[in-house]
Amino acid sequence: MDEVENDKYQVLESLKGKDHLKVKQRPNSDMEQMKERFARLLLGEDMSGRGNGVSSALALSNAITNLAASVFGKQNKLAPMPDHLKKKWRKEIDWLVSVTDNIVEFVPSQQEGKDGLNMEIMVTQQRRDLLMNIPAIKKLDAMLIDCLDKFKDEKEFWYVDKNADESEKGVQRLDRWWLPSVKVPSRGLSYETRKWMQHQKECCNQVLKASMAINAQVISEMEIPETYIDTLPKNGKSSLGDSIYKSITDEFFDPGEFLSSMDMSSDKNVMDLKNKLEASIVIWKRKMNHKDLKSSWSSSISSERRELFEERAETILLLLKQRFPGLPQSSLDISKIEFNKDIGHAVLESYSRVLESLASTVMNSIEDVLYADEVVRNPELEMIKEQSMDLVAGSPRSVRGLGELKEWTPVHSPRGKPTSMTLFDSMGWGLDQGKMEMNGSSSPDLSKPVKILTKAKMSYIEKLEAYGLRSPTARH
Repeated sequence: MDEVENDKYQVLESLKGKDHLKVKQRPNSDMEQMKERFARLLLGEDMSGRGNGVSSALALSNAITNLAASVFGKQNKLAPMPDHLKKKWRKEIDWLVSVTDNIVEFVPSQQEGKDGLNMEIMVTQQRRDLLMNIPAIKKLDAMLIDCLDKFKDEKEFWYVDKNADESEKGVQRLDRWWLPSVKVPSRGLSYETRKWMQHQKECCNQVLKASMAINAQVISEMEIPETYIDTLPKNGKSSLGDSIYKSITDEFFDPGEFLSSMDMSSDKNVMDLKNKLEASIVIWKRKMNHKDLKSSWSSSISSERRELFEERAETILLLLKQRFPGLPQSSLDISKIEFNKDIGHAVLESYSRVLESLASTVMNSIEDVLYADEVVRNPELEMIKEQSMDLVAGSPRSVRGLGELKEWTPVHSPRGKPTSMTLFDSMGWGLDQGKMEMNGSSSPDLSKPVKILTKAKMSYIEKLEAYGLRSPTARH
């Protein structure tokens, strides 16, 4: 036995040669990395082989989310992404999205026969929602990366580490105390820079709205899991509570006044309201679909009244999404994503969600600079900032994925509007067409119109448009 152990030891020692080390230290090729990544996806993130992994759809959603966290997790400044992270993002997100190339459906097509006659045949084509939405999301992705690249040579503001001396620190918003402070020249930013940064903020805001519209639409098309339905009470009043139910079912209803009467001083309160509203909508929809009085979901209230309540609750939800774009996902959203089996929906939802979070982060960083500029030019704002410390400390500051929620908007708004077109114009969603140019740099070629497929009912779509969150497809 000793001789066998001795032979093993000699073999291990021989493998420690320089040549072997070079082989072991050689980086994996792209093909090997891709094989490893897809092996994890196929096994549902369970590499033990015990079959305890999650569904392929959830594994793919988690992979996109984790990739975004590793790439954008530290992107808290207005600066171009490091080249290695940019390369990693573009390469690996293409791998993950390529799965949707094989999600196809049959569509009719014309083919000319040998006798010269045309005949109709069925051919395969990428599923319509993916065919329309994947190019749109990729253009939103390109817009955000391009926006960060434009700050490469910016000289009128810079960042100071949070551990620097007090004399060297710049201006910092109280709700972002953990980030480096922003410094601007003693006279503030130039008019041209303020105008340019405001334009960049507007572009990011358009990306945010488009990402939110896609994400909301995809989640709305996911099936509601039975496990979520089993947790619901049997009527909307039990879900909402007496006071909220009375406000929504009152003859005269004003959504703005309703929200002003609610306590939304913390994340918990806002999310609690959102969860209650979504649960009540699901309950009312099920009651409208169960006409049998013997069913536990049946109701004595007319379908017309119940549909009115549902529309009011949806209106409040849209206002919440607009006012608090960085809120975490609700209980219903989490349940849908967890039990979703549609890989196409998983890709669209996770990809749009991480872009929504990145757009929110970039917007917050732009607002930091505009706020620092405003404070430098109007020192009295520092006093206002100190007096409002308690209000800021109590306001919602949630994150959704990687994004952060901020309510502050710059007091100063440059006169006039940028002559360049917005993101919706560049993607063919607006009325005017043109090329975006700002300070000699141009955005990626987004001149070809891209539509986003939606299937929501008309009343919901009309309200999305009214509050700036409408999916662009229905505009054509």
